[in-house]
Formats: sequence, structure tokens, C-alpha cells
Amino acid sequence: MDGTCTRARILVGSRTFGAVVRRTRVVRHTPWLMCGFAGEIAQGRAADAEAVVRMAAVLEPRGPDGSGSWSRGRVALAHRRLKIIDLSEAGSQPMIDEELGLAIVFNGCIYNHRELRAELEGAGYRFFSSSDTEVLLKAYHRWGPEFVQELKGMFAFAIHEIATGRTMLARDRLGIKPLYLALVDGALRFASTPQALIAGGGIDVSIDRHALHHYLTWHAVVPPPRTILSGVRKLSPGSYMLVEADGRRRRHSYWLPDFSRDPADEHMGETDWRDAVIGTLREAVRRRMVSDVPVGVLLSGGLDSSLIVALLAEAGVSDLSTFNIGFEEVGGRKGDEYSYAELVARRFGTKHRRIEIGAERMLPALDGAIAAMSEPMVSHDAVAFYLLAEEVRKHVKVVQSGQGADEVFAGYHWYATVDEATDDEDDDGFEAYSDAFFDRPHSEMEDYVQSGYRLRGDPSSDFVREHFARPGAEEPVDKALRIDTEVMLVDDPVKRVDNMTMAWGLEARVPFLDHELVELAARCPPELKLDQEGKGVLKDAGRHLLPAEVVDRPKGYFPVPALSHLEGPFLELVCDAVTSQRARDRGLFEPEAVERLLHEPNEHMTPLDGNKLWQLGLLELWLEGIESAAASAGP
Repeated sequence: MDGTCTRARILVGSRTFGAVVRRTRVVRHTPWLMCGFAGEIAQGRAADAEAVVRMAAVLEPRGPDGSGSWSRGRVALAHRRLKIIDLSEAGSQPMIDEELGLAIVFNGCIYNHRELRAELEGAGYRFFSSSDTEVLLKAYHRWGPEFVQELKGMFAFAIHEIATGRTMLARDRLGIKPLYLALVDGALRFASTPQALIAGGGIDVSIDRHALHHYLTWHAVVPPPRTILSGVRKLSPGSYMLVEADGRRRRHSYWLPDFSRDPADEHMGETDWRDAVIGTLREAVRRRMVSDVPVGVLLSGGLDSSLIVALLAEAGVSDLSTFNIGFEEVGGRKGDEYSYAELVARRFGTKHRRIEIGAERMLPALDGAIAAMSEPMVSHDAVAFYLLAEEVRKHVKVVQSGQGADEVFAGYHWYATVDEATDDEDDDGFEAYSDAFFDRPHSEMEDYVQSGYRLRGDPSSDFVREHFARPGAEEPVDKALRIDTEVMLVDDPVKRVDNMTMAWGLEARVPFLDHELVELAARCPPELKLDQEGKGVLKDAGRHLLPAEVVDRPKGYFPVPALSHLEGPFLELVCDAVTSQRARDRGLFEPEAVERLLHEPNEHMTPLDGNKLWQLGLLELWLEGIESAAASAGP
């Protein structure tokens, strides 16, 4: 392996830049990851308030505008604030309502908070702020835990009943906002990132073998409640947990979309579905303009983000800021889609900023992007979002993004492949789905990892098979869309956007993940979504609003050529990571498998065109940071 790494060093001549970066680990920003919170619910002792404050300190970039902490007996809460709604100190957290006997820490935005406030005021509740945080407190008191059904927005929160000792932990329907959990010294700790939990001390950072299997098989998607770390778990999207005073914990699922056909929709034709989709999307975009600060748009030039710009222009939004990023070409791979974004910007008269990233900025940014990952993410566009967020945050605090449209409206190629299984009554689509989406089969997975990390079974295939077998999705393509909406979407693109934008205190809002739009799309006949090589019903809607060149363009992805085609300092970085003493001591990967990848670093690709060597290197780099943080935190 040393010979291969030497060859990589020769590629960069005397500038062994990758090695220098790996040794010094110089990072201009410390983005451990809009708001962030942490807390502890202890049993048989007082909460460790100092540990909770340490946890929240790690979240400062996520909430740079203020901080606060509160503790009483067994419970301690802490918060970092990004001021978006109610910029006054009345909106600070933890928010304590002594009259109602409730305390809360909250991350997210409730888009219908004004409507809920009016309803609560009609019921006699008095408000001391204009924040959506206080609306959550009053709504919980009024309706109990099921008040989450009334919320339209993205959220994770903890609400504590001071008198009874009960605490409610909750996460929004699509998992846009994160909530991680750990058991430490008989206490339940929770935080917006695993890194925050680690800062409190006492976290088991060994590798969860089942999660490792998912990471290497299912494109780095690790379904809840697991994470790659044995001592860290995550609350599932669309669920809440009640923690009683005696420590009993009960999890409740409050939302799952139905992907079966609704007889009430039988009268709807193509035009009806198109109108329903654009009408619901229009409302979703309007909701996400709720803010006391300006809102911009991340404009890639694709159909999805272009539709958001068009609908905002239609609504009369003036002086809209839009942002687009591009990278240098590497290995013949194009790194930008400027022309499409600029076409849309000119059409709607936005204040458009084109952000060009040279190779010299990419490598130093990798350290920051990897540190910002709450879980390791192999998708190359993580660093693109990280660099984009850094630049966008200089101009606005809030942006809308087109993330999620492909998973909701069947924009990816594998949906058509899975749909072909419909003709075979004995085929539920699993084989087609796994062939198209899994990075490697179970047999190859076993060749990659050392014996201590191998499993008797194939948990990734088992999980997908069981998900496909659940009622509520009749056709194979419905099953694929459901698992991607409920699981893959949450633990890949949604998490990626939240992590990378929050690293710079930038709040990203995703109208295509409005739960009412997702429910509508789930009911929509698959053939209308699969039409026109994917997202047919959305393209039909776009033809009335956008230039034809944008609607009919080939499917594009966020291109980051330097990470899909490894050479020069990027190859050097990965070489150092997978052959380091730490990697050898950790003993995750078989040396022979690593050697094969290093010998031909750009010949081993996944079905989704991901670089298999990058997948191993990224995990080693992420674990290095986690283990260093755990060592600093102590027991």
C-alpha cells in the first residue's frame, strides 16, 4: 500500500499538499454543525448541567446569535440560537413558561405558527413573545403530545413538564431536523449532533457493525435508530418519545404517508394532478417565506429549484437573491451548470451570484465539510453545499432549496427500472432496486471488512425486503418511492443539506418536503411521475412557468469532479487516510481490498457512479475526528 501512496505523491510532484493538510488539520471554521440544542434527563441524581453546557458549546456555528441554559433537578437543557423569527431576546431559549410549568428547547421553524397563535389566543392563552417557540409550548399545553399533528414545518424539540417530570422529544415528519440520543451513566442525553453528545463525555464511539453494513451497502444510508457509532442513536422521523419521571420511554409514530391509490382520486386526470401538484407546491413555497429576515434560493438550474424561483416571482417577491456554485473540470468531468441557472435568473430578474470554486479551495474545505457531518456521507456534493453555504451566508440567513423532489416525484433512473418488475407478479421490485442503488452486494461487503466486523446475515437486504413487504404500497415503484421518501431521503440528501448549511449558521428550507405535497405525490399514479424520463407531472407543471430548455434538459447532478475522479492531492488525502496507523489500529478494512482500490483508484465505482475508494477514505477521515473529540471529552 505504501507504494501506491508513493505513486499518488508523485502525481502532485514536490507539492505533497494532501499530506500537509492531513498533518496540520488546519480548519478556518469549526463547523460542528439554524439552532442547536442539548439536554439530559437523569435518573436517581441531578442532571449534569456542566456536561450539557459543554455539549451546547459545540453547536455554536449552528446557532451563532445567542445561547442559554437551564436546569432543575433531574433535567438540564441548553440551546444555541440563530435568530430568524422574533429577533428580540423574548425569543431566547431555553424558554421557560412558569405559568404553564413548561420548559422547551427547539430547532426548526413552524410555518403556520401565526395561525396556531391566533387559535390559542382565542382559547385564552397569553403570549409574551412573537416566536414560534412559544407557540409550541402553548400548543403542547392545549392539546398534549398529539399537537405535533397540527404543525406545518421542520422541527426537533424537547418539552419538559416541570411538575410531573415528563419530557417529550419529537422530530418532524420528514426528518429535516435531527435529534440524536445516548445513554450515559443512567441518563438519557439528547442533542442536535452526535459531536455534541460526544463533548459531554462517556459516549461509546466503537463501530456499530450493522450500521457499517448499511454504510458500505446502502450508499451510506443508516436507517434509524442506529448510527455508525454504537453509543449514539437517533429518533425516527415522524415520531416522538415520551420520557416519564421514572425513566420509562415510549416512542410513538405520528405520520407515515400512504402510497396506495385513494378511490377518492379516481376522477382525476393528468391535468387535475398537474394542477393539484403546482397548487400544493405554490402553498409550500409561500409558507417557507415566513421569516423576519430575507430569504434567498439555492438555484442549481435544475427543474426543482427553478420552479421555486418561478413561484416566488409569481407571488410578487422582489429583489430575490439566488446562488449557484461550480467547480473546475477534473478527468473530463464537467463541474458546473451555470448556463441553466443564469437562464432562470435572467427570466425572473433575480439578484444572481455565481460562485466559482477553484481546486485550491476544495481540499482545505474537505476538513470542514467532514467535521460538519453528523454521520459520514459519501455523496460528493456535501463539500459543494458546504462551500456554497459559506458564501451564501455572507448575504442571507435563510434559503429555499429544491432538495427532495427526485425522491418524491420519481426523478431517478432506478424508479423506471423497478417499475418494470410490475409485469411479474412474483417480483416486488427488490432485486431491481438493490441492483440499481446498493453500492455493493453482501458478498463484496464481506471481502472489504475484517472478520471482526462481518455479520452472519445481510441486514441491509433484510431491511429493504421488510420495508417493501409492508402494506400501504401496492406496486414495486410505490415501494421504492416509499422507502426512499421515509429512509434514504432523510439519511442522505436531507441530512447533507442540513449539516452543511447549519455549519455556517444558514437555514435551508425545502418546500418539496412539505408533508402535504409528499402525501399528494404518494397518491399520484406512478405512471404520471415516471413519464418523460421521471418527474413527468412536475415537468408538466413547469412548462407553464419555466423556459423549455430548463424543463427538457438532461437529468443533472451536483457535480464535484475532484471527489468522483481522485487524483493529485485528493488521492493523496485518501491514501493517507486508509493507510494511516490509526486506520491500521482500527482494523476496519481488509488490507488486500484497500490495496486493490489504491492500485486503480478510479476504476472501482458503484452503480450510482460513486468512488469506492472515496467511500472508505471518507469513513476513516470522519472516524479520526470523532475519536479525537471523544479522547478530548474524556470518560
